Amino acid sequence: MNAALGQAPNRPGASPAARPPATAHSRPPAEPPDRLALIRSRGELGICIWPDYFAISYRNPRNSELEGLDIDMARALANRLLVQPRFVETNFAEFMDRLEAGTCDIAMMGVGISAARQQRVAFSKPYMTSAVYAVTTRESNRITRWEDIDTVGTVVAVAGGTLMEPLMRRSLKAAELLVVRPPRTRESELQAGRADVFMSDFAYTRRMVTMHDWARVIEPPDRFGEALYAYAVPRGDAPWLAEVNGFLTVAKTDGTLARAGARHGLSTALVY
Repeated sequence: MNAALGQAPNRPGASPAARPPATAHSRPPAEPPDRLALIRSRGELGICIWPDYFAISYRNPRNSELEGLDIDMARALANRLLVQPRFVETNFAEFMDRLEAGTCDIAMMGVGISAARQQRVAFSKPYMTSAVYAVTTRESNRITRWEDIDTVGTVVAVAGGTLMEPLMRRSLKAAELLVVRPPRTRESELQAGRADVFMSDFAYTRRMVTMHDWARVIEPPDRFGEALYAYAVPRGDAPWLAEVNGFLTVAKTDGTLARAGARHGLSTALVY
């Protein structure tokens, strides 16, 4: 009768070995907070937005008012929950940090769905789609057609943290990629001559031709870089995600999404 290796044999009257005290590592994981209950209890919905996103979540410099498709939709969601909207200004490089930290409850700022982002946030059903467009100047002799973009000596600008950054890293073979981060903008890099072209989506490029007479938009072939857009929420809260999806389902059927899209010139980009 040999005792197991390294283990004292059991003797009559001996006390069983004491169990080690519970540690932080041995405790079961904490349950995620009930975000929907928190939102209703505080009477406020925290909404992450990028305030430079024309027609989506844009702070109009003429009157400092927020406007755009997702501003309308955010207010409709807050109204459904019987709470007040609180807009949190951020950008695409930082919005996931804000969601994880609890600074906002949802990002409603034309967030494109990607595998990398799905590792950190949960996405609602999609509500919009867009290909990737190019913006250059009307005077540019270097960029006159799509085929001129990926050429030696061309500098292509993208906003840091957007879907365009990894897309163009994969796609460009000859041109140089310039990743622009706040407070710099793609427009300023283009106008200063540090970039020859920048890449963006349908909504943002509509701003360029609407507000800047120097800008020229080049449409992509074959829906280049097309992506679906959705609302992003923190991972691990199924009831909150279900509430957001329920809101979108109703908004698509009762005309809320269609009216917001028409109001901001995005009807052709909507997904039902």
